[in-house]
Amino acid sequence: MQKEFHAPLETAGWLYTTIAAGTIVSSLASGKMIAKFGTGKITLVSCLMTAAALFGYSQSPSLVWLVLCAIPLGLGGGSVDAGLNHYVAANYKAHHMSWLHCFWGVGATMGPVIMANAMGDGSWRGGYGTVAAIQFGLAIVLLLTLPLWKKNNGNGRQENLDNDNAIDDSPVIEEGGAPKHPLRLKGVKFSLLSFLLYCGIEVTVGLWGSSYLVELKDLPASVAAQWVSMYYGGITVGRFITGFVTFKLSNRMLIRIGQMTALSGAALLVLPLPQAFSLAGFLIIGLGLAPIYPCLLHETPVRFGQKNAQTIMGYQMAVAYTGSTLVPPIVGFLAVTFSIGVFPYYLVATAAVMLILSERLNVYFHRRNQISHRRNQVSSRQA
Repeated sequence: MQKEFHAPLETAGWLYTTIAAGTIVSSLASGKMIAKFGTGKITLVSCLMTAAALFGYSQSPSLVWLVLCAIPLGLGGGSVDAGLNHYVAANYKAHHMSWLHCFWGVGATMGPVIMANAMGDGSWRGGYGTVAAIQFGLAIVLLLTLPLWKKNNGNGRQENLDNDNAIDDSPVIEEGGAPKHPLRLKGVKFSLLSFLLYCGIEVTVGLWGSSYLVELKDLPASVAAQWVSMYYGGITVGRFITGFVTFKLSNRMLIRIGQMTALSGAALLVLPLPQAFSLAGFLIIGLGLAPIYPCLLHETPVRFGQKNAQTIMGYQMAVAYTGSTLVPPIVGFLAVTFSIGVFPYYLVATAAVMLILSERLNVYFHRRNQISHRRNQVSSRQA
């Protein structure tokens, strides 16, 4: 694409930034949009937008056309992400959420394969065209199944009612008598920060992992790339396995185990150990990260209530994309300024902070529900 459009290499970064900006904007607006039109229609329109944008990429006559197509590509991606995550969190169980994100990993793996096959035929345009055709096919399926979205929407998750961590879904009232904005609920800011740190560490490992293995561990570039692929494979396989584990363990326990596992894998990169331990560290980090994101999403209605979850989910998606967009360049700047040796220390620090935030949230929600339980006991006695 660079050669065909006679563009500098950094143009890819500007295109990615345009897509990310659109994704953040649509994620922030997703709560109101879904409340007005419903998840099914938003998903359908978002799918059409991304399909049209990808088709536009395949037919782009100039660089300006790519930039214009990047706008609906980002807007559509953010809306469908927030919408589907909220829908599954509100209506399905933890294993469904884990498998949803497992298949995200399958799709992320298929994309480069499709493009590689297209490049083998001599043109990058065929890759975008193929994915656009798949998206248009998906849009047809979504159109035909719109009644199913309405039928299931609002059924809710039964475990929300049974979970001892579930919030009272009545609106929180401020002193002036107006409902409190979801962002002002206690614990929301810690939750948002957790999403920013998670996405920052996930993308940073994928982006800078190869450089670390080549420059500090003296691995050939091809071998380093293979192990970064193993890292992504660990996330995908880990989420598939997590779907079954959720039948036995709660979201909170899986988040804790995942964060401790990721921290252990990052520690292997810091310690002066042979190459094999560093390679194992990448796989362990991937397996540790696997349950964190889907379980955090699935806990949203439990922690903050069904009425607030739709809006908070959109903000979580926006912050997540912000983390994946801004954190890796910061780590890259530090690596250039000092050395790539900062990479494992960043991973350890981020994993440790995520664990601390998660435990603080657990303590708060445990205390909150103890207070709520006592109030219910007093009310029942008075009755």
